[in-house]
Formats: sequence, C-alpha cells, structure tokens
Amino acid sequence: MKLGIVCDYYEEGWVSMDICTQMLHDGLLKLDSDTYLSQIRPEFHWRFKHMNSVIGKQQSFNADRFINRYWEYPRYLRSHQQDYDLFHVADHSYAHLVHSLPADRTGVFCHDIDAFKSIVEPDTYTGSRSYLKIAKRILSGMQKAAIVFHSTSAVRQQLERYQLVDPARLVSASYGVSPEYQLDPILDDPIAAELKHKLQGRPYLMHVGSCIPRKRIDVLLDVFAQLRDRLPELLLVKVGGEWSQSQQQQISDLKLGENIFHLTQVSNQTVAAFYQQAAIVMIPSEAEGFGLPVIEALTCGAIAIASDIPPLREVGGDAVIYCPVGDISTWVAQTYNAIANANFAPILESRLRQATLYSWEKHAQSVLQAYSILNSIKSK
Repeated sequence: MKLGIVCDYYEEGWVSMDICTQMLHDGLLKLDSDTYLSQIRPEFHWRFKHMNSVIGKQQSFNADRFINRYWEYPRYLRSHQQDYDLFHVADHSYAHLVHSLPADRTGVFCHDIDAFKSIVEPDTYTGSRSYLKIAKRILSGMQKAAIVFHSTSAVRQQLERYQLVDPARLVSASYGVSPEYQLDPILDDPIAAELKHKLQGRPYLMHVGSCIPRKRIDVLLDVFAQLRDRLPELLLVKVGGEWSQSQQQQISDLKLGENIFHLTQVSNQTVAAFYQQAAIVMIPSEAEGFGLPVIEALTCGAIAIASDIPPLREVGGDAVIYCPVGDISTWVAQTYNAIANANFAPILESRLRQATLYSWEKHAQSVLQAYSILNSIKSK
C-alpha cells in the first residue's frame, strides 16, 4: 500500500500540524513495513515577498499563501494522482485539495470545526464573502473524502450536530505525546538553560500555542496582570505564535513587557524543559479540537488550568483544573490557589496517569487500520 501524506506548508508555521504529521509518519513506519509512505509537500513559491515594504509583510505573505494553497498545491497533486494508492490530507484546512485527488481514495483529518464557523454559525459571521467562499470549498472537499478522522468525541459531536460529514465516514484517532515530553529533568538544553538563567529562579506561568483569537490570549494577559498584584515575582513564558497588534497594546497598557519571555521556533525538548518547571500551564482557549498542550504538560508533571470546554475536559479528565471561558476572576483565584497551596491541584500520579491514555502509536494504529480497510475495498 502506497500512502501519500499531504502536509501543510512549513512556511505557514502551524507547528501543531507539523507535529501531528511527523508523528503519524513515524508511527506508521514502526507499525507496518509493507506500507510505502511519503510526505507530500510541494515547494512554496514566493511571488510577493519583494513587496513587503509596499503592501506590508503580512499582506504579501497572505498573497503568497493564497496562491500556493489554492493554485500551486492543487496543480501539483493533479499531476501525482497515480503515484499513490491512498492519500491522507493531514490538516482539514487543506481539504480543498481533495478536489484534486481521487476522493474515494483520500482521507482528511478534521482537527476542529473552526474553519467552518462561518458556515455553521452564519448569524455571527462578519467576515468577507471571499473567505466564506473558501470555507465552503474546503468543506465540500472534506465532505467528498472517503474517511474523515477526528481526535475527540467532542469534534465528532460537532461534525454530526451540524451535519458536516456522513457519520459512517468518521474514524476516531486521538493524538499522542512526542517522546521529548517526559517527567525526568532535561538539563542539557542550551536554549532552556540560557532563558532559565534570565528567569533567576522566579515562578512562571506558561502558555504554548498560537495567538489566534480563539486561544484567548487576552484572558491570559489579564489573569497574569492581576496575579502579579499578589505575586510580584511571577513571570510569563509564552511559547509560539506572534502577538497581534491588539495583544501588543494590551501588554503595553498592563505594563507587562519586561515580565514576559516569548519563545518562537524552539524544539520540543526546549518546550518540555519549561513545562517541567512551570508553576502553572494555562490553556484559556474558547475553542479547541483536542488541546495538545494539555497532555504535553501532564506528561511533564506540570499543573494545567484549562477552559471548561468539552474537548479539554475529555482530554484532561480529572487531572486538570477547569475554569469558565473568559471568567477572569475565577481564573485568577484558581491559579493563585494552585500556586499558593501545594494540595490544591490534582496529584502528580493522577496527572501522569491521564497522560498515558494517549500515544502516537495508538494514533497511527487507528489511521493504518482505516486505510488498510479502505485499500482492501478499493483493490477488489
């Protein structure tokens, strides 16, 4: 069986998607030597980069991103349809590519329904018609796929509730934890060692992920600012993402700049080293499909506080402290209690036990089984 894994462009910087793709690839290699695997990722062509100073860096990148996603990538796949028996689109936001592939031999991993909010909640949508048209194109591609994978029952329930995908095509495949995340102290990471020297042993909150609106970075910053009134030594280590203009303004208004350390493009080992010594790992998102930082933090023995939404409750179980989305006072109180009282958070054994429920090996097994069945059907 020849399986082509259709990947995101690295240039887009979706670290979690890159991790999921690589872990699936590695897991499949370990499970089945008879399956030929290849990661498909065409070259990203830069056409507007030279116009950064004219139209702005973000605008020129968006133009390049659009052309590569919706013109170059489909054209590339159309010319490679016969190279593989099956195709796996690793990120549902690339599901428009199914239109350029044999749909009956293609699967899509739906990580969440965020890309389809403009369709399922039209009354709250305030964006452009062009974006809505793109969202419909992506959704129609996913709906054509032979298999649609999901990581949590919460995502499945949303897909079924909004009738986005035929339930008969849905397959569960929960994520896992990369091997770098562990309980044993990581002492030989130079980047972590350098920053920890700057932290001077002070306690810190930690957030891992992008800065897109649904991550509720505004809540993170407000909570951090209020906690510093009680705990002046407290710092914030932010891993990943780029501050939006409004977030930069919030940091300035709250006078937090000197107390935040922002890390980008660092290794899993570096992130793990910070998880291990974080006072609290914060996940204040208003929407998630799974929440990888939850199990990453638990695997490293960290205390996690997360928004009380179905996907995060499903993944974190009884090993995580939960707060209502956007309820600043509750977040402040719960975080302060977890820092000040050693017996407030779920015990370490509970946190580690919850993390063991998830592995990339199980993830790869679920994906392989689904494609093996599909391949046998298509071969008859």
